[in-house]
Amino acid sequence: MAKDVTVRQLRYFTAAARTGRLSMAATDEHVSQSAVTNAILALEAQLGIRLFDRHPHGVTLTPEGHHFHQRAREILDALDDALREPGFQRYTLRGSVRIAASYTVLGYFLPELLARFRRRYPDIVLDLVDMDRPEIEAAIASGDVELGVTLLSNSDTRNTLSKHVLVKSRRQLWVPAGHPLLEHAAPSLADVSKLPYILLEMDEGERSTLGYWQAHGLQPDIAFRTRSMEALRGLVAHGFGVTILSDMVYRPWSLEGKKIEAIPLTDAVPPMDAGLLWHPRASMARPASAFRDFMIHAAGS
Repeated sequence: MAKDVTVRQLRYFTAAARTGRLSMAATDEHVSQSAVTNAILALEAQLGIRLFDRHPHGVTLTPEGHHFHQRAREILDALDDALREPGFQRYTLRGSVRIAASYTVLGYFLPELLARFRRRYPDIVLDLVDMDRPEIEAAIASGDVELGVTLLSNSDTRNTLSKHVLVKSRRQLWVPAGHPLLEHAAPSLADVSKLPYILLEMDEGERSTLGYWQAHGLQPDIAFRTRSMEALRGLVAHGFGVTILSDMVYRPWSLEGKKIEAIPLTDAVPPMDAGLLWHPRASMARPASAFRDFMIHAAGS
């Protein structure tokens, strides 16, 4: 019965959903691959649904699995919050914190964390503004905002801002269902270079993409450029090209409900780093300090 589902099963399941590979999930959880496999099989039997599609290159969530993953994450996050709560000054802090965030983290990373922070600190007002990374860095340097949450991968190493990486999101190849590369265990960038490529230009996407292609002495055959994530999903799902993007923004379907598969790559493609920025010499108010500490703890969980 579903009532017998354990926290361990949920952890192993979410690790497999996050990594897309049972072996990587086992490594992350410090257990054997068979322990992860058996936990997922038991979950599927208890729930009466198939949570993953199995492929030569790993696993991807089914529609039912995607929905269950969202609920499992909510349960694990709530448990983590309850265990960490004594270490936070809940209900004792009041005030506001001014935060700048860039498009990708604002749309795909922050909302759930902001909701958890608000539950823990209901009297802290979040003053949130949408900016590009260079604007965020300038606003922090000038004191206009206290904290930034952005993609750190393209951050200028010469700037003197303090930073903390919250998540390293793996980049994978996105292809439509039935694509020939799905039969490969892990295609290379050389394989991808022979295919029409869809380039996402938002959040400095072109700069980061061409950077790792050039590092391998290759370049993509760019067929389409877009600043719209949903347009990109539609183009990939309908077979107009492939792309390489991070797991943070991956969704297995286009708006029309067509399937998109994610495949790991053989070549060393750097992850997309998202994290916090703040001024190292600025005096940080207690609400801002609480938000920074919460984000570090929550992302670490």
